[in-house]
Amino acid sequence: MTSKLLFRHTNLVTMTEATGFGEIMDGALAVRDGKICWLGRDSELPKDAKADHEIDGGGAWLTPGLVDCHTHLVWAGNRADEFERRLNGESYQSIAATGGGIRSTVRTTRAASHEDLFAHSAPRLKDLIREGVTTVEIKSGYGLDLDTELKMLSVAKRLGETHNVRVEGTYLGAHAVPWEFEGRSDDYVRMIRHDHLPQVRASGLATSVDAFCESIAFNSSQVRKILSDAKRLGFNVKLHADQLSDSGSAGLIAEMGGLSADHVEYASEASVRAMSSASTVAVLLPGAYYSLHESHKPPVESFRRGKVSMAVATDCNPGTSPCSSLLLMVNMACVLFGLTPSEALAGTTRCAAQALGLADRIGRLEVGLEADLALFDIDHPRDIAANIGANRCVASWRAGSQLHSGGT
Repeated sequence: MTSKLLFRHTNLVTMTEATGFGEIMDGALAVRDGKICWLGRDSELPKDAKADHEIDGGGAWLTPGLVDCHTHLVWAGNRADEFERRLNGESYQSIAATGGGIRSTVRTTRAASHEDLFAHSAPRLKDLIREGVTTVEIKSGYGLDLDTELKMLSVAKRLGETHNVRVEGTYLGAHAVPWEFEGRSDDYVRMIRHDHLPQVRASGLATSVDAFCESIAFNSSQVRKILSDAKRLGFNVKLHADQLSDSGSAGLIAEMGGLSADHVEYASEASVRAMSSASTVAVLLPGAYYSLHESHKPPVESFRRGKVSMAVATDCNPGTSPCSSLLLMVNMACVLFGLTPSEALAGTTRCAAQALGLADRIGRLEVGLEADLALFDIDHPRDIAANIGANRCVASWRAGSQLHSGGT
């Protein structure tokens, strides 16, 4: 057996099981043509195993490359003032109503050049890479006009190409109603459906379409129309659902066969049942929950009973989750939402891959899947969740090519 890359004396965290980490102690893993071609106990490695490059893990732990399946990573501007305003008692809804929130970032992002957006966004992506992230979903949604939405998606694609990270682009034109359409949200929805969606599809810059279903954004009827048209054009669909109230939107996106319902703090039992039937992933976003001082937790026990996959993501954005640490979100998902360490790691590997429609390619250590890998200098996989603000990722690989090493 000849391979490009061979890991030996490395503990493997396969994440192939419904529960637990799927550990293989003192394991070995071989990579050929960018994919995993063998894994098992080191003692069972074929005697004819050869590799262009062999790595002795020295007892470190090799996990699937981490997946951040919900980010708004590309933006310009600064909304730290809103952090202060929320500390002084203002609500997210009140700030949005007075020109803050998403619209504030729209103004600065529209004014920024492609180069400016790239320069502002690259450090955030590098933060994630240093933690073992190999796949990132990046949404548009801070343009609310076609030119800026495409500019954001183009920057997202360039970030992936220049940093060797898999970037999944998502069009989020229905993030807020732009001021040009104040009081005319139906007109804006028609423009998205008949103008934006076909041109975004033609650009090839996005594989999915998202929307924000909430009283301060778009109602269920408007969202259904947008996402129905998106599906007809061949997009995957997902939804910012039931974040601030129970609108039934988690059930709506499940009914539409959506990949994921994201936030879901207020998801009802009926919505959970619908998600279970449709295999729609619940994407938990503890950063936004924390930043908004939310007290209504996602229905984790209901998700468990319904066998709804739970992903965990940063929601990296300028206002309500200004965070570029997926490892911190793993800890917060455990502390704030009650996930177990293995559930939280599954939420950033196997379940996050499912939330992006990539479960057949990444998210587990399994023969035939892409060799997206992260190596952690830890005593046990539970340490990834237990450590607060500590990054023990020493190296990562994307499709078998080294992505990150040490302090680089």
